[in-house]
Amino acid sequence: MDTPKNHPSDDTSRMDRRSAIKWILAASATVPFLKSESFAQSGPAIPTPNGIGADPNLVIPEKAPWPRILTEEQRETVTALADVILPRVDESPAASELKVPDFIDEWVSAPYPDYVSDREVVLPGLDWIDAESRKRFQKRFHELSDTQQTAICDDICYLPDAQPEFKDGASFFAKFRNLTMGGYYTTDHGTREVGYVGNMALATFDGPPPEVMKFLGIDKAPW
Repeated sequence: MDTPKNHPSDDTSRMDRRSAIKWILAASATVPFLKSESFAQSGPAIPTPNGIGADPNLVIPEKAPWPRILTEEQRETVTALADVILPRVDESPAASELKVPDFIDEWVSAPYPDYVSDREVVLPGLDWIDAESRKRFQKRFHELSDTQQTAICDDICYLPDAQPEFKDGASFFAKFRNLTMGGYYTTDHGTREVGYVGNMALATFDGPPPEVMKFLGIDKAPW
């Protein structure tokens, strides 16, 4: 029998503001383009981000420039839902273990237009999923068993197939899933998990591999 999961929400488990804000700024070029329908795209379609503004000294802020807005109840829901999307699997930690709820809290708290737009989807969505949990199981989402949480998520996990009464929940879930994935895979662990190695010095460079050239539709290197 499944048992409800407990998720710590006390301040001692939270990431410091400086680190969390630097994280959302580093991830801001990735999350807006992390669309579930493009996970398996087969051609070169890599958009270029436009940035988030020109406020001074936000990469290394002296202090947090905005208040966190999620309540403790909302953080409990965020933590539970993030862990449904990315649970612990063997040596891969759950989303909450990598502080993804802090990332989402900072993201929806930021004052920039794109972040405010996401906030207007996420906050009502958190209310929706808790209301749906109470309607079905007389408990809030974070208090449900794995099976109960999955039952709700199965109804909202794919917007095109969602029933009319679940369209709002599915729109929220799509946005929340993108934020969860973007936060997770821009952590040190997440980048290692997908094999990203970053900039590395090479003793020699023999040009792009043939498979890369083929993918880009280029017959030969331009040099």
